[in-house]
Amino acid sequence: MDTTNNQVKCSEKSVRLVLPDPDPISSAGLGLAGDIVHQDDVAPKRPGCANNFVLVKVPTWINGLEDNEYVGVGARFGPTLESKEKHANHTRLALADPPDCCSKPRNQLTGEVILVHRGNCSFTMKANVAEEAGASAILIINNQTELFKMVCESDADVDIKIPALMLPQDAGSRLEKYISNNTMVSVALYSPKRPAVDIAEVFLWLMAVGTILCASYWSAWTAREVAIEQDKLLKDASEEILEVGAGSSGFVDINTMSAVLFVVAASCFLVMLYKLMSFWFVEVLVVLFCIGGVEGLQTCLVTLLSWCFQRFAESFIKVPFFGAVSHLTLAVCPFCITFAVVWAVYRRISFAWIGQDILGIALIITVLQIVRVPNLKVGTVLLGCAFLYDIFWVFVSKWWFHESVMIVVARGDKSGEDGIPMLLKIPRIYDPWGGYSVIGFGDIILPGLLVAFSLRYDWLTKKTLRVGYFIWAMTAYGLGLLVTYVALNLMDGHGQPALLYIVPFILGTFITLGKKRGDLKTLWTRGEPERPCPHVQLQPLEQRE
Repeated sequence: MDTTNNQVKCSEKSVRLVLPDPDPISSAGLGLAGDIVHQDDVAPKRPGCANNFVLVKVPTWINGLEDNEYVGVGARFGPTLESKEKHANHTRLALADPPDCCSKPRNQLTGEVILVHRGNCSFTMKANVAEEAGASAILIINNQTELFKMVCESDADVDIKIPALMLPQDAGSRLEKYISNNTMVSVALYSPKRPAVDIAEVFLWLMAVGTILCASYWSAWTAREVAIEQDKLLKDASEEILEVGAGSSGFVDINTMSAVLFVVAASCFLVMLYKLMSFWFVEVLVVLFCIGGVEGLQTCLVTLLSWCFQRFAESFIKVPFFGAVSHLTLAVCPFCITFAVVWAVYRRISFAWIGQDILGIALIITVLQIVRVPNLKVGTVLLGCAFLYDIFWVFVSKWWFHESVMIVVARGDKSGEDGIPMLLKIPRIYDPWGGYSVIGFGDIILPGLLVAFSLRYDWLTKKTLRVGYFIWAMTAYGLGLLVTYVALNLMDGHGQPALLYIVPFILGTFITLGKKRGDLKTLWTRGEPERPCPHVQLQPLEQRE
């Protein structure tokens, strides 16, 4: 792809590259920080012009004192840069004269890094002129805040021995101003590599697995309590009371149609996010996330504290518009609201991810406790549709929208924000580029619905962990998520649809075990064992005769 700058006389052959901030997130469901290596087929490689487009760190020193660090992008041509900062030389920066470096500089160069303006000739010509003049590297200031991939012309001389990289307009203008004021500016150029595995991925894996584990036990415990209560009603109460008790369980059982409609609605919402993504729209999402987070955090805290303060949990007071509310809920609610508001106000500070994860985990656990998959059939339809949803919006959507819709939405492009809030994230501690490892709520909630179903089934059928389905479903989820991380690192940090790997693990394990144990029909249709009515007394055949 050739882009032409109408403000210069000669066009420069380049490919537009919108780079992320130094520490963005880049994920589709699950991902790492922004890509460091940018591959494309638009700018083909050839001998002397075969470098990958890599991000380059440019730390600066002003009169010997360390100053700002900028990020540029390396060119397709020239030698590759050092990957470790300690091996990168501190070199003085000089301005080109003329500024475009399309002809031999008037100033004498003795190994300095030369700072030049984009325009009036090709990138390779600038690099060749700078090399002949004695420069050790060339920094090209773009005429926009975005960066461009600097490629080679078909007839260009690519026997270039000095590194070349592009800086954004604001960074280059700042450095140029320092030098124009007779200030000594030094720079170092290096392109550090991401570690193969970061400890953040381990903690994120534990966070996702632990969230489903806690939610599953809570859901199974609640289901068992409801089942016990219903058995009591069957034995001691009338049919009218039984109907009232059965209708007040507080659960939402989804069916096959609602599972399909959910994925369709999620697709429509994703497209709306993609089309309307802006600062104000992310602010709306933050408000919605805070409302859900408050409800989730309040539910979790009230449930935990009710063990210690049972009297307050069982005493109620009437509140206008809300009806009967327990005293414990009234005590916890202000804290939850304050917590969410403080996070929303200070969510851009470095450790705000802790508050986001607390609200997110509480919301996920509450959803998994309220929403239930009644049987394996509904779970298979739900995860199957989600499987196709993830693949389509991460990979196939590129054919229609020329970019991955899921990744763009998760990154929060065009919003000025650090991604949407519906993510669990942990900073990449040992990554020189910073950023976050993230996982979307859907990659926990949707598989978690089936995992929670497996534990409810085990408890209601009185199966032990060894002969039940829960331990296998949990293992399948953990392995699927682990394979996702492996694929993520093999793909140089490009966002991966986690459900692409998790769904086959969970459904394959469930269906295989169910068929082998002879439980598949019950799992697929009823999802729970039959409970005979205690009022019906079956008599032996001989006694009836």
